[in-house]
Amino acid sequence: MELHTLFHSVHQLSRQIMKQNNTALQQHGLYSAQWSVLYVLKQKGRLTQKELGEYLSVEAPPMTRTIQRLVKQGYVRQVPGEDKRVKFIELTEEAEKKYLSWEKAVLQVNKQTIEGLSEEQRDQLQALLSVWLDSLNSNEKQQGKEESNE
Repeated sequence: MELHTLFHSVHQLSRQIMKQNNTALQQHGLYSAQWSVLYVLKQKGRLTQKELGEYLSVEAPPMTRTIQRLVKQGYVRQVPGEDKRVKFIELTEEAEKKYLSWEKAVLQVNKQTIEGLSEEQRDQLQALLSVWLDSLNSNEKQQGKEESNE
């Protein structure tokens, strides 16, 4: 298999999933990028903006814009840490109330997106993606160590 074809397919799949999630979330006044932040905060609890950006592989400027929009919508709040330079991002009560309806919309689209795959194929895909992501994360951490040693 040619690598360009593989990566083009991954890119196209990612774009399609985002597009479908944006359509599903539109009625809730959200976009896929905002949903990603809300989902991570629901799963992991409060995080710093830096931790969110690193986990989602989003650079600081777009992460700042996404968080600002979510603050304006009343779905997240920034809480100062002990070190005043650090702000934690957490879900508001309003977000907690609406979360299930957002999740339901996304789950419906995700089920439609993957319905052509058998349970076995889904498991295989999840295993492959986990290995691939772990490898990328390990490489990124190793590069960070090498850069800090220079």
